[in-house]
Amino acid sequence: MKDLIINSSLNYIKSNNPDFDEDKIEVIEYGLVSIYLLISKLIIITLIAWIIGIVKELFIFAFLYNLIRMTSFGLHASKSWICLVVSTIMFLGVPIICMNVVIPNSLKLIIGIIFTIFIFKNSPADTHKRPIVNPKRRRFFKICSTIISVIFVGLSIYVSDNFLSNCLIAVIGCQTLFISPTVYKIFKLPYNNYKNYSLNNE
Repeated sequence: MKDLIINSSLNYIKSNNPDFDEDKIEVIEYGLVSIYLLISKLIIITLIAWIIGIVKELFIFAFLYNLIRMTSFGLHASKSWICLVVSTIMFLGVPIICMNVVIPNSLKLIIGIIFTIFIFKNSPADTHKRPIVNPKRRRFFKICSTIISVIFVGLSIYVSDNFLSNCLIAVIGCQTLFISPTVYKIFKLPYNNYKNYSLNNE
């Protein structure tokens, strides 16, 4: 199914854009594959969430997680099936835990401070395909990630809804893992990829 959709889309693009060279087609193909995997993964996870009755919780968690992910980045699995398995466990498992666990505010504050320190220390965590080379961009993303983390910790103490409060801490914890050098090593992925590039490659 994937090959049929991708190849059909590529053939359509080629027929309507005969001036595109092979490099341009490769970039487009990579984008199409990424979009296909994202949509198919979203459909699978949403379907499971609907079956077990946590669609609303899934989207709340996913929204909050992507807010901090946008600036701190983090690893991408080398294989699509690994990404699907990890994403399914995180986007379904963590919300379920957040729904059923009560954490004292004092403990949330301590955990949140620890997570924020790691966010500040390790963000932004790039990948070998998309290294963040420019020092100004890296500094900007680090500051933004830290500010978002601080806001989330503060809100987790302030809001009265237990699930939302837990989610605000949980998304920081998940992202702390995905920008950790140790987790990069576990998945056998290179860390601090920007160090292998000069600014001319930006």
